[in-house]
Amino acid sequence: MGRKWNNIKEKKASKDANTSRIYAKFGREIYVVAKQGEPDPELNQALKVVLERAKTYNVPKAIIDRAIEKAKGGSEESYDELRYEGFGPNGSMIIVDALTNNVNRTASEVRAAFGKNGGNMGVSGSVAYMFDATAVIGVEQKSEEDVLELLMEADVEVRDLFAEDDSVIVYAEPEQFHAVQEAFKQAGVTEFTVAELTMLPQSEVTLTNEDQEQFEKLIDVLEDLEDVKQVYHNVDLA
Repeated sequence: MGRKWNNIKEKKASKDANTSRIYAKFGREIYVVAKQGEPDPELNQALKVVLERAKTYNVPKAIIDRAIEKAKGGSEESYDELRYEGFGPNGSMIIVDALTNNVNRTASEVRAAFGKNGGNMGVSGSVAYMFDATAVIGVEQKSEEDVLELLMEADVEVRDLFAEDDSVIVYAEPEQFHAVQEAFKQAGVTEFTVAELTMLPQSEVTLTNEDQEQFEKLIDVLEDLEDVKQVYHNVDLA
């Protein structure tokens, strides 16, 4: 589908020289998820997902521990989880997930990002129906045949799997995230190139060079917003 998961991760990680912005966003997300449930990943599946994702971005253990300790300490700091939907150049579709302690600020910043970069906000539900919530997990040093065999032996159902660069990428239902990971771990896999719960478009669109340049600028501006956690879209940037 043209997603190029490892390239996406590398691009995000290289946008800031010291990756401090990525680490700060993960710290906030870990805190929120730990506070919403148990601060123990073995008892809080949502926290476990975030921590697995953080590992693929090499988030330092100190930042993870600090966020969890903050949640344990009963901090009164609270955040709202928000989703915005909108359109980019030539009808491209975008979903923006955010964590914020100031809803008005975040809404204003997201709306401005769309408006100043060739896009426009949509109403709730105007875009999300064209995307599917999906678990995405990637491993190295395994062939497609090996991955298919070990998943079948573990009786884990997946939606799709394919080779990308030096990885094999697995698509599964969100509730299968941990089952897929556990199947890999039982086969000796300890590191994942991708570990995401994401929103995959049901179909992708290709933009002209000019539209794609404007679209990529819009995505960059959105991802740079402090309150934005994830940005999903339906444009093939391969």
